[in-house]
Amino acid sequence: MDEKKFLAEKFEANRPHLRAVAYRMLGSTSEVDDAVQETWLRLSRSDTSAVENLGGWLTTVVARVCLDMLRSRKSRREEPMGPHVPEPVADDQHGRDEEMADSVGAALLVVLETLAPAERLAFVLHDMFAVPFEEIAPIVGRTPAAARQLASRARRRVQGTPPPDPDFGRQKSIVEAFIKASREGDFEGLLGMLDPDVVFRADSAAQRLGSFAEIRGAAAVADVFKGRAQAAKPALVDGAIALAVILGGQLRIVVRLTISGDRISAVDAVADAERIGQFDVSLLT
Repeated sequence: MDEKKFLAEKFEANRPHLRAVAYRMLGSTSEVDDAVQETWLRLSRSDTSAVENLGGWLTTVVARVCLDMLRSRKSRREEPMGPHVPEPVADDQHGRDEEMADSVGAALLVVLETLAPAERLAFVLHDMFAVPFEEIAPIVGRTPAAARQLASRARRRVQGTPPPDPDFGRQKSIVEAFIKASREGDFEGLLGMLDPDVVFRADSAAQRLGSFAEIRGAAAVADVFKGRAQAAKPALVDGAIALAVILGGQLRIVVRLTISGDRISAVDAVADAERIGQFDVSLLT
């Protein structure tokens, strides 16, 4: 049998499974079609002679495609009025889409839309399709233990457990006020938002940009940020409040914040491009 014909037949046999994975990842029938088509294109361009489990290989590929689509959706800020709303599924040419939608449930899809892309992928692949964390980890660029944590965090959200930081509005206000005070050089304002024992730490990449490795105390940290943050924007990083520094249209630095009560108690600056690429970052408007 011609190799291309053989691959086409194997792909068609896996198509319902790939559509099921993509629908749970994307919640959009039009995007499902795009993701499955892109998976076929990648298969047709790849040497799969050494692939022992083609179904598993295809699952990994469609998951990567969907992850890229979710991240692109967030970066384009397509949902200014709120989160993406899953599309209802009509009975189309595939004949099984309505059954597929019923098996997921609209309520679950709405909850899945609230997850960060990597959380959604880890939860969908592991909890819905029993993919081991060892196989999920390279897709999201994390260790298996970190991938397990992503799925656990998503599972709590799906099961209705409140997130660790329920007072998101208060934290967002603190971050916005911190950015404003920093830009305006308001030393006293910065001082009032920092815990007296606040600790600032920078990774080696941030240090190469001129930062100290560690700074302790509110006055010293306030002095560092005074007149800065011109390119900083409030953001969610892996679901936690943070600052994203955008330069030349690119995310250059992630500043992760720990907020205790009404004050910032820890600041961690990450400029290493590889580490930043592993974060799920969503800018907040």
